[in-house]
Amino acid sequence: MEITEVNINIRDEDKLKAFVNITFDDVFVVRGLKVIQGNSGLFVCMPSRKMPDGSYKDIAHPISNEFRQRMETLILTEYNHQLELGAPVGNPE
Repeated sequence: MEITEVNINIRDEDKLKAFVNITFDDVFVVRGLKVIQGNSGLFVCMPSRKMPDGSYKDIAHPISNEFRQRMETLILTEYNHQLELGAPVGNPE
């Protein structure tokens, strides 16, 4: 399975830096990933849903660490590329 498209929506917030949609094999999209500024730098959060107890649970996530790292590297590379291009700050989808 290959990631065939990464769509970045830059945000100008303290911790939330972007919303991300990724497409796999040009046939399946996952929406709602986030680029977050953490204490140790940027990282990617999977889409999640708020549970009745107030906690959040991922609704989609990679099974292997290898794929997670590959996906995160691709997303953060595209995020930095969009910043270099001066991408406009958008609204959440």
